[in-house]
Amino acid sequence: ESCPTLPTERCVFFYVFAVYLTLARLVFSRPGLEGDADLQFLLTGGNLLKVRSSSWKKRRMYKLQEDCRTMWQESKKTVNQDQTFPIDDIESVRRGRQSEGLKKYTEASVEERCFSIIFQGHRKNLDLMASSKEEANRWVTSLEKLMNNIRNLNHKQKSEHWLINCMRKADKNKDNKMSLKELKHFLRQVNIEVSEVYAEEFFKKCNKSEGRYLEGEEIKHFYDLLTHREEIEVIFQSYAQSDGQMSARDLMNFLLNEQREHSPLAFFFSKKAKEQKRMTKDGFLMYLQQEDGSILNPAHKTVYQDMSQPLNHYFISSSHNTYLTDDQLKGPSSTEAYIKALMKSCRCVELDCWDGPNGEPIIYHGYTLTSKILFRDVIRAIKDFAFKTSDYPVILSLENHCTVNQQKLMAHHLVSILGDALVTRPLGTSMPTNFPSPEELRGKFLVKGKRLNKLDAAFSNNNTVEEDTVSEEDEAADCKENGQKSKPKKSKIKLAKELSDVVIYCKSVHFNSFEHARDSQAFYEMSSFKESKAFNLADTSATAFIHHNMDKLSRIYPAGSRTDSSNYNPVPMWNVGCQIVALNFQTPHKEMHLNQGRFLPNGFCGYILKPEFQRSLSSQFNPNTLTNGPWLKMKTFHVMVISAQQLPKLNKEKQRSIVDPLVRVEIHGVPADNCSKETHYLNNNGFNPMWNEKFQFPIHVPELALVRFVVEDYDAASQNDFVGQYCLPLTSVQNGYRHVPLLTKRGDVIPSAGLFVHVILLDAQQ
Repeated sequence: ESCPTLPTERCVFFYVFAVYLTLARLVFSRPGLEGDADLQFLLTGGNLLKVRSSSWKKRRMYKLQEDCRTMWQESKKTVNQDQTFPIDDIESVRRGRQSEGLKKYTEASVEERCFSIIFQGHRKNLDLMASSKEEANRWVTSLEKLMNNIRNLNHKQKSEHWLINCMRKADKNKDNKMSLKELKHFLRQVNIEVSEVYAEEFFKKCNKSEGRYLEGEEIKHFYDLLTHREEIEVIFQSYAQSDGQMSARDLMNFLLNEQREHSPLAFFFSKKAKEQKRMTKDGFLMYLQQEDGSILNPAHKTVYQDMSQPLNHYFISSSHNTYLTDDQLKGPSSTEAYIKALMKSCRCVELDCWDGPNGEPIIYHGYTLTSKILFRDVIRAIKDFAFKTSDYPVILSLENHCTVNQQKLMAHHLVSILGDALVTRPLGTSMPTNFPSPEELRGKFLVKGKRLNKLDAAFSNNNTVEEDTVSEEDEAADCKENGQKSKPKKSKIKLAKELSDVVIYCKSVHFNSFEHARDSQAFYEMSSFKESKAFNLADTSATAFIHHNMDKLSRIYPAGSRTDSSNYNPVPMWNVGCQIVALNFQTPHKEMHLNQGRFLPNGFCGYILKPEFQRSLSSQFNPNTLTNGPWLKMKTFHVMVISAQQLPKLNKEKQRSIVDPLVRVEIHGVPADNCSKETHYLNNNGFNPMWNEKFQFPIHVPELALVRFVVEDYDAASQNDFVGQYCLPLTSVQNGYRHVPLLTKRGDVIPSAGLFVHVILLDAQQ
């Protein structure tokens, strides 16, 4: 291919690739940071005060490395201390004293000089203080600009930067050349294990000058060979009928026949190709790698569902024991756990409230060694971060163990901190008969808890009950039953009127039966179900459970015996229409991947409209015994797992370790649809493995089905290691050739990695 037929930025890339180490910053600058003053500020770096405790505050140097992707931090430790961290690992940068550490260990007077770097996963926050307000603002602004530019790179740019970084690491003597030894090291860096003979042949093929090193055009040739995508060429050639290029008609045929799309996508033609009305192979690859060409339907990336239905018509992303960052026996409690859950669009958080010292209520997991945090600090954190990712309502699920006086203080904190955002009386001027909608409750907080009287008392002046005894929360009793038999079982607590009055649409009541609930409970009276009870009802009375959830809310929570904070499978609970399916967000396993997949579309706003057959009173849907009805839409889901790109190395301690990848495709939905199929594994190739394996899945109820792609490292002697995964609703899948991003166990994007698949959902042959 001659350079004029390639996109301009790729020509630039190949030109600078010959001296990739010294010009890596120029490659990075293509998104718009070349010569940028903020970038130069980070590259120069500076001293900041690192804060760890009241007594540990030390000045350390921080600066951006030449790759523009990694920060270096000064450290006095000499053993096993990694002095760098990738910009990709930063979740956010917070101005001011917005972390637990800075609030605890610094004074309010230095607020404007402080900022925190918040990392993804388990890595501790980096709490820092600059010498002035202006310097702190410069650090925050510069870091945010750099993070936004990196996140806005397209797939091709991310791939190129990843390769450049691996080459930089392989070039041990920093001479901008590549010896045979360095080439072997580089191939291991990118997760390819090859024989000595193959490496030598590869080196010779690129070494036109027959010297000891690859340089200049030889490195460009090496890059071309390395990044050649045979599968893309096969697809391109099958549709390119115009002298090895795609005409507009060829492209339209591909879009209609394979992608089921109707857009001509003319902007993917190069300048010369546009003049000739042709698309090059490189332009075709750019089209396949564009953001809207991924497996998730781009129309579903924003809020696209009707948000004016009653609140109980939605699945609501919900957390259990939100305050915990680890297990529920001795793990730490933290306001940071609330922030992380809310930033992941969790819309129902749990507050386990107990009497604290100095009259201040605290939050922790009762009767355990988990650490304690102040109730008021939690409410402040929730207020600050509740609506940064989604502005739809947040439910505060109170687990109340406090005495009356501390309950009054809880109510005071809720009202004074949350202000007008707290719903303290029903919307409108008359007694409602059903829930308001998420749209009507934008930016609002609802409290779930015990209430002393009926909701219509809110419209009456005859509301004089100051306090009374109510039954304890079901979950509190269950907690005691599991390993707490030495404690006296207390089934009643006194409830303060002030706390009772802020419970409006989510009054907690004990569940007796579906019949009792139908005949005796108001729409706003909701029950919480321990998982064993809920699963039993879902198995034996599924249709009744679905009808119960048509006008009431149900909350499901994990059994108290799950001391490791593991989770139950949420799918059967969604199948029977339960809205608040609470999971331990701090436990990054399959169940949380399913939760993330369920709430991925609709703008990741934390609310998903339930299918119509779970909302219509005439519905007789039963997920366990499928009968004819609007839910039964027989489909066949065809999946071809073609290849993967740039899978991460799993073992940083053993850099020679190369993954043996396989891909598993799972369907999660009604029992008739649950299925799992996997490819064979490939030896020693995490860079560009290719499977070309086809699977078919019969689908009965597509509106409840999720598809999950899992990549694992095969191990004959032990359990396979997790590499990455991606989950989304089947109804949000785009047909055709699609790239599938891969996420870590904790749900963060692996920047350069992905799968390449062909998927199509067709009406089943009757």
